[in-house]
Amino acid sequence: MSVIDTLEDLRQHYKPAAGRSVQKELSHLDKHCRHFISLSPFLVIGSSSTQGPADVSPRGELPGFVHVLDDGRLAIPDRPGNNRLDTFENILENPNVALIFLIPGVDETLRINGVAEIRDDVELLGRFVVNEKPPATVLVVSIKVAYLHCAKALMRSNLWDPDGKIDRSELPSMGRMISDQIGATEEAESQDAMQTRYRQRLY
Repeated sequence: MSVIDTLEDLRQHYKPAAGRSVQKELSHLDKHCRHFISLSPFLVIGSSSTQGPADVSPRGELPGFVHVLDDGRLAIPDRPGNNRLDTFENILENPNVALIFLIPGVDETLRINGVAEIRDDVELLGRFVVNEKPPATVLVVSIKVAYLHCAKALMRSNLWDPDGKIDRSELPSMGRMISDQIGATEEAESQDAMQTRYRQRLY
């Protein structure tokens, strides 16, 4: 086994990107990107600091939770979480981010690369009030590249196939796993108790 560490060596294993895979790149959000975002209840955002540590973080709510501000910008509310702020700390150092939007049942995804800023404008926060609670902040992403990604990865994984679903009982509870990882001695929180606690703090 050898390490591939040059572009020349890497390209010996792959054909050149060509045709629609290159032509489909947009520098803005067209009607199809907007529609895709409006139907998506889930995205993942990738970021990295200037020194290298990278982070991928999930974001999810009901479809339409991400607002398209205009053809060049979108806004993502930040809801209660674990307060680690890995993504936001990265953005303060390096504002370049990458997003992937998913729609349940759809094998294609929407990929966006852009530059992010963390905002706390009262008017902007007011657009995302749920249960009378605004988000802590809003992430505004200026679009650099947007394109629809092919279905192959989701087709190979059978991600949306009901027959491919794993029963939750195949894993220990989240509380049990974390207790084992941190060496906790108290009784682990049950999965039902954790889910109840989460539901009380979604917003």
